[in-house]
Formats: sequence, C-alpha cells, structure tokens
Amino acid sequence: MRAYSTPFIAAAVQAAPVYLDADATVDLACALIREAANEGARLIAFPEVFVAGYPYWNWTMTPVEGSAWYERLYLASIDVPGPHVDRLRAAARDANCYVVIGVNERGRHSYGVLYNTVLFIGADGNLLGRHRKLVPTWAEKLTWTGGDGSSLNVYETELGPLGALACGENTNTLARYALLAQGELIHVANYIALPVAPKDYDMVEAIKVRAAAHSFEGKVFSIVSCSSLSESIIDTVAGNDSNARALLEREHSAFSGIFGPDGRLLTEPLIDREGIVYAQIDLRRCIQPKQMHDIVGHYNRFDIFGVTVDKRAKPSIDVMEAAAHLSPEGSASATERTTEATFKRREDDHHAQ
Repeated sequence: MRAYSTPFIAAAVQAAPVYLDADATVDLACALIREAANEGARLIAFPEVFVAGYPYWNWTMTPVEGSAWYERLYLASIDVPGPHVDRLRAAARDANCYVVIGVNERGRHSYGVLYNTVLFIGADGNLLGRHRKLVPTWAEKLTWTGGDGSSLNVYETELGPLGALACGENTNTLARYALLAQGELIHVANYIALPVAPKDYDMVEAIKVRAAAHSFEGKVFSIVSCSSLSESIIDTVAGNDSNARALLEREHSAFSGIFGPDGRLLTEPLIDREGIVYAQIDLRRCIQPKQMHDIVGHYNRFDIFGVTVDKRAKPSIDVMEAAAHLSPEGSASATERTTEATFKRREDDHHAQ
C-alpha cells in the first residue's frame, strides 16, 4: 500500500430528497456537489437512497396499503448506468470531486425489482462501482432485494482506499471486516432518518456508536451522511393519518458527522436539520494507532480465525447450453447461432449487475 501524504477535505451532506422525484433530486444533488466543492471538498458523501427517497410507508401502512407506493417508488427509481447517473458523473467531474451517493436502483433482469445501492463516482466522472445493500433491514424487506458479495469492494483512489456500507450494514461485523481487510481507510456510512424506530431506540446514538466503533476498530476515517425528513415528505406519506404523522415527526432521528481513526468526532454533530459538515482527512493519522491494534494485521490470529467472502455475482439464472448441432457444412445453423447469442446477452445482462 502506498503512502497517502496529502490531506483533503471531506463533506457529509444531511438533506432531504425531492421525494419520489429522481430528476429533481439529481438536480439537488448536483447543486450540493457544487456547493461542497466550492468549500474545498474533494470527497462528498450523500445519504442512503437519496435518489429519490426511502419507503417510510413500510413502517406506517400494511403491506397491502403500501403496495401502490412500491410501484410509485419503482417508477421514481433509476437505472445504473443511465441518464441520472450520467448527470451525477458530470457534476463530479466538473467539481473534481469523488462522490458517494445512495440511490434506488432498478434491476435489469426483472421489471419490478429494486436494490438499495451506493454509487462510487470518481473525480474524473467515471463510475467506479456500486454496492448493493446485502440485507435490507426489518420492514425494508418489503421493498429491496438483497445484493451479493460482488459489490463488497474497496476502491483505490488518489485520496485513499474508499469503501461504503448502507445504514444497518454498519452493524454487520463481517461486512465491515471484509472492507477493512481489503485495505479500507476511508469509510462512508450513509443512513436515512429513522423516526419510526421503537420508542427506546435512539437513531442518533445508534449511528454514533456504529461509526465510532468502525473508526476505532479499523483505525479509519468514517464519513456519516444521513437524510433528513422534510415537511413535504411527512405530508406525502402521512396525509391525514395522525398516528403516522406522529411517528414521522419524532426528533433525534438523523445524524451526520465525520469520525477520526481514534473513534472521536472531528465535526460538530449535525442532528435532524439540513446542512453539510466538513473535516480534514489526513490518512497519516491511521498509521500510529495500527501499532497498537491492527485487526487486519499483527493484532489478529489468522491461524485461529478465518473469514471467507464469496464475491461471485449471483445471477437469477445460469444458462447451461447443449453442444451446438452442426449443419452439413460443419457449422451451427443461423437459428442455433441466434439462440446462443440471445442466451449470451442474458448472461451479460446479469453479470453487468
């Protein structure tokens, strides 16, 4: 691993999307990228499924009542790659910034499947990759399909090795370790405001505990970006339902901030309200703490413990082709070649996910 001797500014955005409107939310994201870049940020983190919103109805309605809302979310979701991603890529390139942003992604193999996806965009505008949330949390299983290990990656950038997990994944010790073991030094943890949690569950404190733990255990920087809830979102989801409105208006449900490799906050906490927080990231600060506890190095016993990560993509179908029947001339017929080409395209589509 090379040395990373140049500090940079990271930004964590806490904002509400333009609910169920991908075009308008991408416009908002591009404006926030420009704003953060003007403040000197080279890495900008956005909330979970910022484009274009979180399915709060899963918590306030029955599954039958929420089914029509699922359709609305699907139609307001985006394709990866696709025109919405292209606009985000252009904004990152123009700002010379790395961007990590959560989106609702439509799967290519099924008209109706959705993924909770985190996109990684380079400062040159290239789409570095994506991470699909491995296990949707609790009521989220009504909306999202789980991802697979193929997207559990760390991206080598000029700023440093960059990884991300979405919301509750930051509680998954093995998922976090898988990133650390790939050399992660900059971790983005993106969240949604969760006022609908049980009464004794404090979302702000839960986020802080997770971020501090990952930073301290891995000796990494954690950039936490959480969405906020606007009155417009509450009005859209709750309508005249006073019980749903009371749930969604609960305070202390959103937190954003940046943590250092000692597990301590580098910024003022941003709680519930919208804004952007900034901090300087100097990866040299990760070195000395590793002398004490390096859980992916000397402070482990790999002769005792082992972790296996299956990073193979898991398509919905594996096509096993029979040997081609040869024509009298010794080559496959036109029909057979067409059939094989069709299966090949299907396989390519699945692997592209």
